[in-house]
Amino acid sequence: MEKNFVVTITRTCGSGGTSVAKILSEDLKINYYDRMLLRLASDDSGINESLFAAADEDMKKSTLFKAFKKVYNGEIISAEKDEFTSNDNLFNYQAKVMKELVKNESFIVIGRAADFVLREHPYLIRVFIHADAKSCLHHEMDWLQSDEKTAASRIERANKHRSEYYKHFTGREWMDARNYDLCLDTGIYTYKECAEMIKALIRVKMSL
Repeated sequence: MEKNFVVTITRTCGSGGTSVAKILSEDLKINYYDRMLLRLASDDSGINESLFAAADEDMKKSTLFKAFKKVYNGEIISAEKDEFTSNDNLFNYQAKVMKELVKNESFIVIGRAADFVLREHPYLIRVFIHADAKSCLHHEMDWLQSDEKTAASRIERANKHRSEYYKHFTGREWMDARNYDLCLDTGIYTYKECAEMIKALIRVKMSL
């Protein structure tokens, strides 16, 4: 099997993780996946894509999601069962798609607890991107074209959700550096510099 690598990017809101992923994608001429995974998972499962999108939104609000862990174990719930279209099973299908993609291509994936899902892949590069509060705030104000209060509120909500989502499906703490191979601060380094450091790590990983 060809040595396909995967870069997983976990990021705090406003740190520019998606921008870094786009630079990497262009430089390396490989795909990056974010919401596109919803479409691929829909095609694979036969479940309407709108249900995957709705699940993303539901999990941001669900108290059950916040209260209980359902650590991903590779299970897929069959179509005969009531839980076939549950939020947890929709995540399972996204995970299944990622595992199948890596058989055929190198790629970048943003979020989706991909660092945990693909943890057994030998050519996995797990990156956490963050920045200081001021840098994140300015980035979000710019991106949203909003005032400081609106941007700060979105950052707080997004980071809370990402932390809870990660804990729910992995049982791990989202900001624990031990989960990642490389932690990058975009308050210190430019997006391009971050991309270059990730590319350097890819070269090391692929030579092992």
